[in-house]
Amino acid sequence: MKLADFDYELPESFIAQTPAEPRDSSRLMRLNRQTGALEHHVFRDIVNYINPGDVLVLNTTRVIPARLHATKADTGGAVEVLLLRQMTDVRWHVLVGGRRILPGTKLVFGDTGLTATAVEMLEEAERIIEFNEPINSRLDNMGEMPLPPYIHAPLIDPERYQTVYSRQEGSAAAPTAGLHFTPDLLLALRNKGAIFAHVTLHIGLGTFQPVKAEDIRDHHIHSELAMLTADEARVINEAKLAGGRIIAVGTTAVRALETAGILSAGGDPAHPEITPNACPWRPVTAFKQDTNLFIYPGYRWRVVDAMVTNFHLPKSSLLMMISSFAGREHVMNAYETAKREGYRFFSFGDAMFIE
Repeated sequence: MKLADFDYELPESFIAQTPAEPRDSSRLMRLNRQTGALEHHVFRDIVNYINPGDVLVLNTTRVIPARLHATKADTGGAVEVLLLRQMTDVRWHVLVGGRRILPGTKLVFGDTGLTATAVEMLEEAERIIEFNEPINSRLDNMGEMPLPPYIHAPLIDPERYQTVYSRQEGSAAAPTAGLHFTPDLLLALRNKGAIFAHVTLHIGLGTFQPVKAEDIRDHHIHSELAMLTADEARVINEAKLAGGRIIAVGTTAVRALETAGILSAGGDPAHPEITPNACPWRPVTAFKQDTNLFIYPGYRWRVVDAMVTNFHLPKSSLLMMISSFAGREHVMNAYETAKREGYRFFSFGDAMFIE
């Protein structure tokens, strides 16, 4: 499978710069993954397409103010630090924007008294750095919301880059399919008979790192910490066995659910192609571990029956995932239709409901 098969042209004017207001006023494209048929709605209409007994699986991760500005102690050169993952009280896996951040390079964060030292070089711009003190309690004052680089408009309210159900802090990006939900819409879905279950996947490089390999099977996706509790797994399993659909809200919920399905069958998410089919009596199992599951066409789906997702970047692993779920031809046709119909793309853009 070639990288070029997942490319498409998108003028910059289609990229949403600000979130819809209210959240559920964004547009919703409904895609039938069997036939490719498309319908056009407003997001709050999704309540009409959820059946009693369906399970909506929400990723409860919460974005931290992960973008920090520093200077190199020896030269004064500017460095941007994006926190990806906390490793100890003071050590973090980060992305750095700046020249020659080698092991031993000391970074100074303004006049805050906070410093950090690069201790290990990883791939490309990834580093392990060690701060002179724990920084968690200081992030709200020092850090900025890590908006994607294609968003240029200032974010007036940082909560608009959080889902209304976010709980566990630790993510470097928002699970953006969930940004469309409001408390009232969640209540309407519950009144319709929908069941809610929760996973947590802290978003890092695995979700938004671009695919560069010409043969996508050569792409190595980064690991992200995911977890599903025993209570939440029980909700999903009981509903699945009773005939309810498992509807993942966002591609990060998809990764967590399919990881849980592979683990339940005794497999390894790093090698889904050699994993047995889903366990018939226990579709998912509780877990807490890193997952590097990479889903692309040819993947054997085990858990997810439908998904809510935004429109994704060209050549991205997320576009490959939904192409696996709905068929590349159906997905690419949907994207071309979305452009003709004036849908808004990417993090603050409109949504798809694929079933």
